[in-house]
Amino acid sequence: MKSITSFIPNTITCLNLISGCMAVVCAFHLDSFLWGLSALDWAFIFIGAAALFDFCDGLSARTLHAYSPMGKELDSLSDLVSFGLAPAFLVMNTMRMEEGPIWLSWFSLLIALAGALRLAKFNVDTRQTTSFIGLPIPANAIFWIGTLAWLRSHSYPGDIVMLILIVLMSFLMVSEIKMFSLKFSSLNFRENVRRYTVLAAAVLFVITEGISGLAWTIILYILISLLGKKTDPDNVKE
Repeated sequence: MKSITSFIPNTITCLNLISGCMAVVCAFHLDSFLWGLSALDWAFIFIGAAALFDFCDGLSARTLHAYSPMGKELDSLSDLVSFGLAPAFLVMNTMRMEEGPIWLSWFSLLIALAGALRLAKFNVDTRQTTSFIGLPIPANAIFWIGTLAWLRSHSYPGDIVMLILIVLMSFLMVSEIKMFSLKFSSLNFRENVRRYTVLAAAVLFVITEGISGLAWTIILYILISLLGKKTDPDNVKE
């Protein structure tokens, strides 16, 4: 039984990876409709599923006491695909559908590069046991889901604006800026004021703005992290 349960977290992590791969496939068919939804919507769904699996693999590992060095490495590789490479290709192909020079869209690969550096740093940085240093890569993916949803509802802001966002989000992932964890170690309100604030804002933003509200949620998360002076005492897993 122990040998069977040890495979459960890694199996869930593999579902994260498969979801990310499917999001990448959808990124190259943005002008297509599949099963009644646009490929962009499916990409959002697959990245959302990857985020759910990313949460569940850590939860199952803690519950079953099934930690392993292989699981840690597999988790990082899966996160890179789902939250780094998939958003990068979504941004790339969104830019390629516009009238600007195609080569400018290649700058979107900075998202994947910064994501890889972010994960590698997280795995060896002992300072990140109670908080994050740099924007977590799942938050990066959530921001781009919201941003691309906003672009679909409004208008393309131009390649320059997109390049600024790409560079800014990539910089935040590899920066030394402290970011608090959104994972709860208790339900005590005073200990989790920032978490409850972000969660309440996320609900409000999504209700009022739809999926694009996710981008505003991540912006708020970044601003609160920048303004905060203390980090939270939880152990976190990216």
